Amino acid sequence: MAEPNNTPWPPSTPVPGSTPRSQSPAPPVPSLTPNATMTTIPLRSSPMVSNTSPSRPIVLHIGDPIKYNPKTYAEFSSAFEVVRPSTAERERSEFIVALKERRWGNFSAIFRPFWGTGGEMGRWDAELIDLLPDSVKVFASAGAGFDWADTKLLGEKGIIYCNSGLAAAEAVADFAVVMVISTFRYLPWCMNAATLPSLTSSTPDTPATASKAFQTCHAQATAVSHNPRGHVLGLIGFGNIGQQIAAKLGPGVFGMAIAYHDVIRKPAATEQQLHATFHATLDGLLQASDCVVLCTPASADGKPLITAAALRRMRPGTRFVNIARGSLVDEDALADALEQGIVGAAALDVHADEPRVNRRLIAMAGLDAGSGSGAQPGRVMLTCHNAGGTVETHIGFEELSMRNIMAVLKGGDAITPVNLHFLPSRT
Repeated sequence: MAEPNNTPWPPSTPVPGSTPRSQSPAPPVPSLTPNATMTTIPLRSSPMVSNTSPSRPIVLHIGDPIKYNPKTYAEFSSAFEVVRPSTAERERSEFIVALKERRWGNFSAIFRPFWGTGGEMGRWDAELIDLLPDSVKVFASAGAGFDWADTKLLGEKGIIYCNSGLAAAEAVADFAVVMVISTFRYLPWCMNAATLPSLTSSTPDTPATASKAFQTCHAQATAVSHNPRGHVLGLIGFGNIGQQIAAKLGPGVFGMAIAYHDVIRKPAATEQQLHATFHATLDGLLQASDCVVLCTPASADGKPLITAAALRRMRPGTRFVNIARGSLVDEDALADALEQGIVGAAALDVHADEPRVNRRLIAMAGLDAGSGSGAQPGRVMLTCHNAGGTVETHIGFEELSMRNIMAVLKGGDAITPVNLHFLPSRT
């Protein structure tokens, strides 16, 4: 999961330095977990709302009711008229009809607190955005990535889009640490050799097969495994997640040397505190790194950043991790690079065609090394877009989305905006 580089660090995370915002300063970030419970607060489904000016601003809540922050929701619902369209109304064709007939009146905000629901209408493109009433000021959503919404078009219409990458940053960074370690220690090989033979075979020689797989891994994995310490960790993207990965894996803990590439160089104080070296070009970073982690938002044009040409810039045996977006990687080119030994090991939490995972990469995650000189078994770790998936993340998604809407509709600055540079001048 990627995130923009203009939001502050989660308050629950000890930080070596702050991440500067690329837009105007925001008010202090509230705690993301002050009211956490497992309560589900039902919201009324959507009636026809009058188009006359309501006594309170209307907030269109798309998706499930909130679960974790009842105190904040009590404040939220007392300040705003919250309307939640039904599941049927959120299907694209019906959603379009409802917007055209102004079924929910002149609402002021869109609130999507969960990533798993609220997206039934599909991509927020010109077809949907052009139908939004001019009264809409802010769209606050769960999730760090926002490639499903045209944030440029929203901004040009005067709507601030706020993501929740801040709430997911710690979980994603923790997951990235595990994946980096996996590429140095061939964890899929180690785990598969200990478990898969006995689980997948019913032949009489199952015990012998399992024992052989275990013993082979125990004997041979050592020769290809390394400590991360002293190796160069190259981070593509140096926002909240990238900086937290640097703090966790850098000189003070795992002892890795930190290098990064971003479209905007961070202040010298941030680089010094994280012992990070800036590379002005992607090629320069790829050539300097022993392990590359992709942690940048999806490209606006949808084209991959890690292409066959980019992979050829890597040192032989370089490790690769993707916790950003699957669309950023040419997966067949990555499989080629793994077979050719350009990439020694990889770990991917996100995939280009989710929920379908590249079959060639699946094969490389198992005990059969496949073709290619120098190939090792279990050299690819594959997970199911799990990096940001913790209870704490979802608590933060809810809380942060409500706080963003409250801040904007009360005349303040959004906490985690991603598209202010697209808004018309607000002077």
